[in-house]
Amino acid sequence: MSIYDFSAETLDGKPAPLAAYKGKVVLVVNTASKCGFTGQYAGLERLYDRYRDRGLVVLGFPCNQFGGQEPGDEAEIANFCASTFQVKFPMMHKVEVNGPDAHPLYAYLKKACRGVLGTEGVKWNFTKFLVDRQGQPKQRFAPNVEPKALESAIEALL
Repeated sequence: MSIYDFSAETLDGKPAPLAAYKGKVVLVVNTASKCGFTGQYAGLERLYDRYRDRGLVVLGFPCNQFGGQEPGDEAEIANFCASTFQVKFPMMHKVEVNGPDAHPLYAYLKKACRGVLGTEGVKWNFTKFLVDRQGQPKQRFAPNVEPKALESAIEALL
């Protein structure tokens, strides 16, 4: 099993099979527009700009499960990301990351890369999962870990 076995939907409603990212290093992040960590969009975009030509893809998955911090619909999210942070990396349809309605990709990622003390649940917005070129989840990073701090882990997989 790998992330390539899953599919998502883009903010504009188009199918996004993750198999399209075969051979890439993928950073999967649950995002929110009204969070104390929302400024990380800028750092995620910098990572994407810096490493995309070497094979990095950042995938943003908006989520409203933590403090109602992503209340907007897909059009509002797209507008916010583009106008506030000039986000160019792929943004997916809003999902749940925990609970019985969690997106299947997140169910897989949480089991493959557990959190502190072996916990599965995503604790907050901007939890990051780093996936290698074979589609295997390799590392989970807490929300407070700034995107810049991921550079050495990303470079090791590139």
